[in-house]
Amino acid sequence: MSEPRKLFAAPEIRPFGFWDSPWSAECAVAASRDFVELRCGPAGLFWTLFDPADGRTTLWRWQAGEASCLTPDSHSLRSRVYEYGGGAFCLVPGGVAFVNEADQQLYLQPFSAAPAVRTRNPDARYGDLWSAGPHVLAVEEDQGTHRLVAIALADGERQVLVEGADFYAAPRLSPDGRTLAWIEWSRPAQPWTETRLCLRRRDGDAWGPINIVAGADGGESLQQPRFDAEGRLHCLSDRNGWWQPWALEGEHLRPLPAAHADHAPAPWQLGLCSYLPEAGLRSWLAADRSDLVGADCQLLATGYSRFRQLAADEGHYYCIAAGPENASAVLAIDRKDASVQVLAGGGSELSADEIARPRPLQFAVGDRECAHGYFYPPCNTAHRGPEDQRPPLLVFCHGGPTSASQPVFDPRIQFWTQRGFAVADLDYRGSSGYGRAYRQRLAGGWGELDVEDAKALLMHLAGLGLVNPQRAFIRGSSAGGFTTLLALVGNTPFRGGASYYGVSAPLALREKTHKFEADYLDWLIGDPVRDIARYRQRTPVLRAREIGAPVIFFQGGQDAVVVPEQTASMVAALKEAGRQVECHVYPEERHGFRNAANLAHALEAELAFYRGLL
Repeated sequence: MSEPRKLFAAPEIRPFGFWDSPWSAECAVAASRDFVELRCGPAGLFWTLFDPADGRTTLWRWQAGEASCLTPDSHSLRSRVYEYGGGAFCLVPGGVAFVNEADQQLYLQPFSAAPAVRTRNPDARYGDLWSAGPHVLAVEEDQGTHRLVAIALADGERQVLVEGADFYAAPRLSPDGRTLAWIEWSRPAQPWTETRLCLRRRDGDAWGPINIVAGADGGESLQQPRFDAEGRLHCLSDRNGWWQPWALEGEHLRPLPAAHADHAPAPWQLGLCSYLPEAGLRSWLAADRSDLVGADCQLLATGYSRFRQLAADEGHYYCIAAGPENASAVLAIDRKDASVQVLAGGGSELSADEIARPRPLQFAVGDRECAHGYFYPPCNTAHRGPEDQRPPLLVFCHGGPTSASQPVFDPRIQFWTQRGFAVADLDYRGSSGYGRAYRQRLAGGWGELDVEDAKALLMHLAGLGLVNPQRAFIRGSSAGGFTTLLALVGNTPFRGGASYYGVSAPLALREKTHKFEADYLDWLIGDPVRDIARYRQRTPVLRAREIGAPVIFFQGGQDAVVVPEQTASMVAALKEAGRQVECHVYPEERHGFRNAANLAHALEAELAFYRGLL
C-alpha cells in the first residue's frame, strides 16, 4: 500500500463535480478488495479474500505472524447456492473443504497437497459448509431442489440428512455429534420474513423425527443456529422486534439480555456468523450494525463500525471489520486487554483529511414516519467549490431491497466525494438494521415508499443547505436500479440516474428469476392477478415515456437474477420514446460486477455521464 498523499498547496477553487483527483476509478476498484469469510480452528486462522484484480476469491492462512495464500491459480472459492452463495469453505481435519467457483463442486485441500474434487454432480451446487468430523455438512442445490447433505471427506459419498422444505440454511452439529440443527423455510416466505428452527437427534446410526423448535406458527425470522461448548443451542430471532440472541431451555427458546438492535444483517447469504455463545447462557459475543458487544456491554474495537464473521480461540476474538476511515480488515482482539491487531487489510491510500466520513441521517417521510441514511460531503484537500455554490448530490439506493447501507469506508463513495459530489447513502423504509417493523414496512410498498424516501432525502438535505437540489442524481443496483428508474418518472427532482442491472419489468422478473426470489415480488408489490394495476403502475418499462431525465445503464451478460433482457427492453423503450439513454453491457459479468476493468470503466462512464448533465 502506498503512502497517503500529502497536499500542502492552498485548495484550488473549481466547480463542484469537476474536481480532479489522483484517486482514480482504478484506485477505487483496487481498494474494493474485500474479506469474505473467516474461520478459526486448531490449525489456525483462515479467511477468504476477493480481489477484483483477477476476480478470484482466495483462501489465506495466518501463521507465525504472516498471511499466506493457499489457493492455486486454477481455483477460486465461491458458492452460488441461491445465487448469492456463502459458506464456501470450512476447516476439516488436516486441511480445508471448499466450493470451487467454476464448477460449484466440493473440494478437499490438505495443507500439504493440492485440492482434490469430492463431488461430481455437474447439476449440483454446494454452500454453507460445516465440518462434522469425517464429513462436511452442506446445503445442496440440485436443479431447483434443496436439501441438507453430509459428504464424506474420504471418498465423497453423499448422505441426505433432511429434505422436503423449499429452502435450507445453516446445518450445525452439536459437539457430541448427536443433534443436528438447521434453518428452513417454505415458499412464499423469504429468510428475513418467516423461517423455522429445526432439530433432529441421532440414536446410533439412525436419525429421529424432525422437531420444529420455533417458527412453526410463522411471523418470525430465525437465523444462525449455533451450539456452545456445552451443547446448548442458540440462535437469533426477531420475535421481539429485533434479531437478538435466544437460547433453548428445555423445549422453548428464552431471550438472552441484549440491546434493542439487530445483531445480524438480513440473511441474503449463507454462512453468516455475527454472534458467538461464550459459556452457555451466561455470556455471548455479538456484532450488530454499530459495535462489537459482550453481554456485559463492553465495547471492543471502537474505531470500527461494521463487524462480520466472528471467531475465537483461547487468546483472541477475530472478525472482519471496517470503519469510517478504514477499509475492510481482519482483526485480532486480545481477550485480556482488548487490544486490537490488524492482521490484514485496513487503512486507506487517502490521507485522513481526504476521507469523507458518514454523517447519520434521520428525516421525516410518510405519515409520522422516518427514514434513515448517511451523508458524505465533498472532500478533496486540493480543491474546494465556490462559496456561493452548493455541491451536486448523488443518492445511492442499495439493492435487495431488504438490505442496508453501512457507515464504513467505501471506495466508490470516496471516488465521488473526491470529485466534488455529495453522496447520500439511503436506507429507505424496508431496509434491514432498524428492526423487524421497519424491514416489513416495504411489504406491498416497493416502488412507492422507497421512491418517496429518495425524494424526501433530497429535499431534507436541500433544506439543510448541504446540496444543490437542481443538480441531484440517483443511482442504484438491482432493486436499487428499480428505485432509480421509478424515481425518474414524471415530475422528478433528479436530473438523471444510473441503473446497474436494475429491475425494469417486475412481472417478467417474477417469471424468469431464480427460485430463491421467485415469490419475493408478491410480497414486495402484491398478487400479480389481484394487484395487476399496481404492477403496471410500478413497471418502469411501461412508463418509459414518462421518464424525461437521462439514464445510463450497466448490465452483466450472464446475470441470472435480473436477466439482460430486462435492461435491453428498458433501453429500447426509452430510445423509442426519444429519451437520452446510454447502455454498457459486460458479457462475462453476472449479478454484481467482479472484473476490475469493468468496474473502473463503469465508474468513469457514469462520471462522464453526470458531468455532461451538470
